[in-house]
Amino acid sequence: MFRVLLLVALVAAASAASSPHAEFVLSQFKHDSSVKSSQLEDALLDVPGLLKKYEYPVEVHTVVTSDRYVLTVHRIPHGRDRNNQPDQRRPAVLLMHGLLSSSADYIILGPERALAYQLAEEGYDVWLGNARGNFYSRNHLKYNPDNQFSGFWKFSWDEIGNYDLPAIVDHILATTGQQKIHYVGHSQGGTAFLVLNSLRPEYNDKFISFQGLAPASFFNNNDHSMLNKLAPMESALESVAFAVGIAEVFGDRQFLDWLQSRICRFESLFSGLCNSVLLGGSSSYYNESLPVILGHVPAGASIRQFAHFGQGFSSNSFRRYNFNPLVNIARYGSRTPPRYDLSRITVPSYIFYTNNDVLVHPKDVGILIDSLSNVAGVHLVEEDDFDHVGFIWHSSAKSLVYDHVVEKMKEAEDL
Repeated sequence: MFRVLLLVALVAAASAASSPHAEFVLSQFKHDSSVKSSQLEDALLDVPGLLKKYEYPVEVHTVVTSDRYVLTVHRIPHGRDRNNQPDQRRPAVLLMHGLLSSSADYIILGPERALAYQLAEEGYDVWLGNARGNFYSRNHLKYNPDNQFSGFWKFSWDEIGNYDLPAIVDHILATTGQQKIHYVGHSQGGTAFLVLNSLRPEYNDKFISFQGLAPASFFNNNDHSMLNKLAPMESALESVAFAVGIAEVFGDRQFLDWLQSRICRFESLFSGLCNSVLLGGSSSYYNESLPVILGHVPAGASIRQFAHFGQGFSSNSFRRYNFNPLVNIARYGSRTPPRYDLSRITVPSYIFYTNNDVLVHPKDVGILIDSLSNVAGVHLVEEDDFDHVGFIWHSSAKSLVYDHVVEKMKEAEDL
């Protein structure tokens, strides 16, 4: 009884600053004695609340893009235990999340294991980005995101790379006085970096290094049966979604709640399929963090982000968004969308991948590596249960990935 009252009090106290799915987590786990109260609290708090709970400094910055999207960026200006003197100039790093995620990705594992905390303790000025349309960046100076028929949701990760990233990067540089920053991107976070520096190569000079954690680009070798079946239908699915007013994907948990509660329970025969489709891999290493993950994921996205990835599956190429021949001619000057010219990316790039990734196939990582002009390092994560989401959720991600990321960032600073 005390446990329930404590959790209710926590929700009430943080109601104005709760995680995307605090109510769902509370309803599912408040009577589960196997879940620690501290875990539930982490699931209920939003990103600033989590940082404050663990006594890390936090700033919330608002960034407006040139096409008037309003983004929220979270900042950890210094460490808690080490490198903790304020008002000191530190090398800055921008961390960008993947599809359906948010800045929470880099703190979910907690102070002893999550990348954002580690970087702050290592002496970095840490900036956590949020792409347009997610829980923290669901705002626009003209369009109402609650109106699914408005222009708000008509974007893919092309716009995230072409508009969101330059606005965030320029804000960081202006705020810190730095001339260059590091960039860490997981999955779509890596995609956006590739988009930015291929379309706007002048931004290459604003980065010290690119740390790509399973960056999504090519899907020529992807053999995920469900994704390959859905990919050819991307145009029809997107058209229907916009027509019926469901352009926002997983902005709330209504459908996902039903799916997980009815089909994806741990004892269900379909649990393996659910993990593969919804979470990208096995749950063997993140069961203990599941309540926290479910409090923060999914964080919302546009249907067009999925459609754009679907086009990559169908075309076996890394191209700009394909509208239709007439719109393509008006926008790009050609009937088909142009390929992203990855040879224009000159930032020292460090690519991390795993053989167990069902979304970013190792052979497709090889295609990306061959396409980039300045690959400074490649790191294969050799762990049997490490998959696509392992880069942000694996309980041993610090030793398997993050320690190497920090090492490569320091290496790039000496180039």
